[in-house]
Amino acid sequence: MLDTTDLTTAVERLADRLRAAPQSRLARGAATEGLELARELARRAQLAENPGEIPLIMPDAGMFAVADQVTVAGMDLAEALRTASFGGAEATESARDARRAAELAEAVELVRAAAERAGL
Repeated sequence: MLDTTDLTTAVERLADRLRAAPQSRLARGAATEGLELARELARRAQLAENPGEIPLIMPDAGMFAVADQVTVAGMDLAEALRTASFGGAEATESARDARRAAELAEAVELVRAAAERAGL
C-alpha cells in the first residue's frame, strides 16, 4: 500500500498555518491560494476514484473555512491514491504503483508551492 504520509503531513502543516494566519493575511491572498489548492486536490481525488466522470467543484465556503477545505481535500486525495486502480484491469501492478507514486509526488509539490505562494 502506498505511504501517503508526505502528503498528509504537508496538508496538515498548511492547514494549521491557514488556521493561525491573521484575517489580513487570509484576505491578501492566502485564503484564495488555499481554496485553489483544495479545489485541485479534490479534483484529483475525484478523477482517481471515478475516472471518466466530470469532477465537482468545491464551493467557496469563506476564508475562515479554507483550512478545513484543504484538509478534507488532501485527506480524500491521500485515500484515493492508496485505493484507486490507476489504469484499470489491463495495467500491471508495477505500472499502477508507479502512477500512484507520481500522483503523490505531484500532490505534495502542489501543497508546498501553494504554501509558498500564500506566504505561509
